[in-house]
This record gives sequence, C-alpha cells and structure tokens, in this order.
Amino acid sequence: MVKLRLKRCGRKQRDVYRIVAIDVRAGIYRMNVGFYDTITSKTLTNFPAIIDFL
Repeated sequence: MVKLRLKRCGRKQRDVYRIVAIDVRAGIYRMNVGFYDTITSKTLTNFPAIIDFL
C-alpha cells in the first residue's frame, strides 16, 4: 500500500515540505511527487506520478 506524506525540509522558520510516496508496509521511500511551501502557500505536484502510485 502506498500513501502520500509530507517530508519536512528547509531552514529554521522557513518550512518547506516535499510530498513523497511511501510504501507503508515496508516503510520505504518511493518517489518525490510534489512540493509545498508554507510561506507562499504554493503547491507544485506531478499529477501523473501521483495517479500512478495511487
């Protein structure tokens, strides 16, 4: 089973998150499928990759 999760990156007081696909059963990171910036509220996603995993 594959789930989409947020992985925190960036500096102090400058949160940036990567949207990643993770295999829940094995706990294995699969692929980076997007990006979310909390300061500007921008979201960049790779929809074909997300649909392929789900």
